Order: sequence, then structure tokens, then C-alpha cells
Amino acid sequence: MELRRVIISGGGTGGHIFPAIAIADEIKSQYPQCDILFVGAEGKMEMEKVPKAGYKIEGLNIRGLQRSLSFENLKFPFRVISSLQKAKRIVRSFNPDVAVGVGGYASGPLLFVASKMGVPCVLQEQNSFAGLTNKLLAKRVAKVCTAYDEAANFFPDGIAIQTGNPVRKQLKTELTRDSAKEALGMDPKKQMVLVVGGSLGAGAINELLLEEFGGITDANLCLFWQTGKIFWNKHAAELQKLSEHNHSLRIEEFIEDMATAYAAADIVVSRAGAIAISELQYLGKACVFVPSPFVAENHQLKNAQALINKNAAVLVEQKEINKLIPEVLKLAQNPEDRVALEVAMKGMAKPNATQDIVKIIAELSHA
Repeated sequence: MELRRVIISGGGTGGHIFPAIAIADEIKSQYPQCDILFVGAEGKMEMEKVPKAGYKIEGLNIRGLQRSLSFENLKFPFRVISSLQKAKRIVRSFNPDVAVGVGGYASGPLLFVASKMGVPCVLQEQNSFAGLTNKLLAKRVAKVCTAYDEAANFFPDGIAIQTGNPVRKQLKTELTRDSAKEALGMDPKKQMVLVVGGSLGAGAINELLLEEFGGITDANLCLFWQTGKIFWNKHAAELQKLSEHNHSLRIEEFIEDMATAYAAADIVVSRAGAIAISELQYLGKACVFVPSPFVAENHQLKNAQALINKNAAVLVEQKEINKLIPEVLKLAQNPEDRVALEVAMKGMAKPNATQDIVKIIAELSHA
């Protein structure tokens, strides 16, 4: 029996969107005739990234509750009602075999409605601590695909399956490290440090680099720095001027060709989001992680600590952000330590995660 129609819902950040696209790509690889529809939140980045990946998407007028007192919170009940109504129309019209939720605001209304209409539902939980939407949906779904053992504690017994996180196959390239550096306009004789603070950027990392990027480029290293949209919009003219006058420095708001950027990187500085970690394990990269302290249950610190316990990464907490550049330089000056981190990261990867998740989706459609 073929998979005919699948809805994939969720988004808000790259950590939800990119695994969703990876799942869709694997479904199309195994079931080329399958029709896939994404459902996201209007105005969020999925509304741009999903069509670029070649998939249809519908938007719901949904937002999360603000943590502080806000007029936006008064609109929340009305947005939920309108999103539930639109989700019902989408599910009735599309008639999916399975609905998949990857976390984020939009997956709540869509999977709630789909489960009530008898559609088998699957959640994909990327983190060690389940997100609010997934926790609320836990009793309405058939299976939950997790990346960490600890995540099973948030779901009813028997429905969580540890698969690992989906990773975009497009991140693998045939380019060597040197040829990737050349493709980016970097000197292949120099080590390259790639800084990615998540798809939306990381303020503390950005502020530090704006003041002290010379600590890296003056050490005969190249720096490729993704700022994210907010910081770029604030400092665009200054950042462009900096990169124009320093051939060892390249700055972009968002890196579209992450495969080449990762291939070129000798050292990666990153937040410790679950998908970022899974991608870096898959590629076997030496990393310095700066976990975001602004996430639920401080789960990024716990994600990073799991790697530190296996000597697979370097950790710099945001409250000690001034240690970041010294730690990067220490790795650059000790290539044997860098190689040891690469081997340890690669050893923790789950390269078949996406295929395993699609297998679960297909089995539910046949049930």
C-alpha cells in the first residue's frame, strides 16, 4: 500500500522547519507519488522556506502566548478558534493518510483537528525536554519519534520511539574542506571558523563578535559569520563594511548553502538546539556550543552537556561568553583535539533517523 497524502505541520524556527523538510524529502524518495502539504504559522519563516524546498504550504493565523503582559495575548483565543476552523477545512479537503507534527504553534490546531477526525498522527520531538505543543498533543497521537531517551518521560507509555532527529541529506557534499573554502572565497591554507547562532541569530554571540572578531581573523583564521535577521537589520551597513575590508571575514544574514559552509568549517560555533547538534553529529564537526539560556527547562544546556560527557564538544555558557574566542583559538592551535572532537561527534550520529521516521509514518497509514 502506498502513502498517498501526508500533512506535515509546525515551524517557527529552522529547528522545526528543516527536519520537517527532511521528512518530506524522504517520503518523496520512497513514495514519489505521495502528495505532501505543509501547514505553518502565517508570517513565520516556514512560509518562505517550505515553498523554496518545493512544497505547498497553508498558513494558520496562530501565535504563541507572550511571556510578558501583552495586548497580543488578548488576541490568542480568537486566533486559536480561527486556526481550528481553518485546520478543519484543510484536513477535510486534503484527506491525509497521516498527519505529522514537528513542534511549533501551527502543529497544535492541525493535529488536534486531525486526531478528532480519525487521522493517525505522529509527533517528532527534537529535544530532550518536550515542547509545550507536543506535550499538549501527547494523548491524541499514535506515535512520538524522539531524539533523546529523556523525552519519553513526557509521553504516555508505549508510544515514544527513539529514532534520532531527521537531517537534511543536502548537507552532504562532495566538496573537500579546501575546495569548499575556495567556493566561499576563503583561503584554503587557513582554518575556517563557522559561527551560526540558529536561524534567527544569537544576540550574545553576535555582540561579542562585533566587538572582538579580530581575535579570530588576526590569528590567521577565516571567519564565516551568520548573524540572523534581527542583528543584520540593525547593523547591516556596518557588517557589510567590515567584511568588505577584511578578506578573512565573511558575514551573511542567513546562509542558504549550508552544505558548503559546513564542509569548509574546521570549527563550528553554534547554539545547542537539537537539530543543530544532529546535523553537526551527522557531519562530524568540531564544535564549541553556546546554549541559549532562554529556552524551556534550559534544555539546550542539557543537550550540550550530553556531548561534553562523551568528550564530543566544547561548552561555553552564555554567562561566560568572554571565554568563547579563547576556546576557539585553543582548538585551532591544537589540531589533534579538533580531530578527536570530530571523531566523537560522528560516533554519536543517527544517520538513519529520517528513514526510520518515514517507516513509522508509512506503517500508521497501513494500519
